[in-house]
Amino acid sequence: MGVSKLWFIIVLAVICVSSSTEELVPDFYRETCPWVENVVSFVVRSRVLKQPRVAAQLLRLHFHDCFVQGCDGSVLLDNQGAIVSEKLATPNLNSLRGFDVVDEIKAAVEEACPLTVSCADILAIAARDSVVLRGGPSWEVLLGRRDSLTASLVDANTFIPTPNSSLDALIANFALQGLDIKDLVALSGAHTIGVARCTSFRQRIYDMSLEENIYERYSGFQKSLASICPASGRDNQITPLDYRTPAFFDNHYYLNILESKGLLHSDNVLVVEDQGGEIEQRVWDYAANTELFFESFADSMVKMGNIKVLVGVEGQIRENCRFINL
Repeated sequence: MGVSKLWFIIVLAVICVSSSTEELVPDFYRETCPWVENVVSFVVRSRVLKQPRVAAQLLRLHFHDCFVQGCDGSVLLDNQGAIVSEKLATPNLNSLRGFDVVDEIKAAVEEACPLTVSCADILAIAARDSVVLRGGPSWEVLLGRRDSLTASLVDANTFIPTPNSSLDALIANFALQGLDIKDLVALSGAHTIGVARCTSFRQRIYDMSLEENIYERYSGFQKSLASICPASGRDNQITPLDYRTPAFFDNHYYLNILESKGLLHSDNVLVVEDQGGEIEQRVWDYAANTELFFESFADSMVKMGNIKVLVGVEGQIRENCRFINL
């Protein structure tokens, strides 16, 4: 199924996915906790300065939260009663990090403004601050989310994109969240920072049926990856998602995948499975224009942050992000 044939899925998904953009506002805590963003920023900055990888971890937490039940803090829940934690899902287990940083942020926020600021909002603010600290764009975070009373291990295993996804699968997956092709290409640029485990990119090295592996001129890159990740073993060995400038949030991710040098198969498919198409053209545009990428990324982050949010009296404001209030 080609890209054009998937537009009907996108249109239906946009209609079906609830959008609460008008219910979230940048100054939601103006009266109840006016210094919340300063508190979050202080903790994020202190942790990122000590360990730069924290930035990518917090950004990824926000992604994985929003793609399961919407941006409701469900990814932060531990096992509790009937709740089975999303942390146990295949895309998250032994992979998702940064929970201790969120705990630290929440503790600081609770000290300043008890039972006022949701964990979901903390994730949204922390994701923005993490991008800025690595040299990326800033944006106005809309606030007012509330926290879920449930988690979904099944949805976490179903809706979080996998590192071996095809382009069609990625388009359909994003469409289910109300996100379109522009969002897919822009948000994929988050892979300009962070690392991946060997288990996430092993197939990309050794499966010679994958289109990015058939070009002899890229064999040197394949060999370098194979030296890090053998055909078996070293499952938790890590390497940067962006081999050019792994510590900086920039547009080099797109330069990489234009050479089929993305670390993950799901990165390279944006080009190799859409040659001459709209998606490949957007990759070229972002590779050529950092400002355009930054603007698109910021817009798509705001859009993603509004996926099926809980507002008003829905859900609750958790005192501890790991557990619902009893």
